[in-house]
Amino acid sequence: MAAKLLQLKSKACEASKFVSKHGTTYYKQLLEENKQYIQEPATVEKSIELSRQLLYTRLASIRGRTESFWKEVDHVKGVWNNRADLKVEEAGTAVLFGLDCFVWFCAGEIVGRGFTFTGYYPPLTLEETEQPSLTDASIDR
Repeated sequence: MAAKLLQLKSKACEASKFVSKHGTTYYKQLLEENKQYIQEPATVEKSIELSRQLLYTRLASIRGRTESFWKEVDHVKGVWNNRADLKVEEAGTAVLFGLDCFVWFCAGEIVGRGFTFTGYYPPLTLEETEQPSLTDASIDR
């Protein structure tokens, strides 16, 4: 186990050195290749305008997404009605997809609870979060 840990540490050091050596070059190249997407000058008003454009574009696409959803539902109904013709490969793919969705749902639930498995822990009160300052007289010396 210690050997694997040392190997992992050396790989992490190599990756860190590579990023520190080539990171700025990659960053500059990425910005140069995508400069047509950068708004100049970057102002608060332009940011607000872009965020509104994104919001209303997403709202406008809801109709198309709901139509696609109902087409998918109709397809699933058709497959279910003709399940005698269903191949094992297709059934396996459907099961794996369902399992994948369930796992992502569980992961989302865990993240939503603050990475706890047993339930929600309420946030600490102000008294519990207060830390004594270094100038506080109650610190033992």
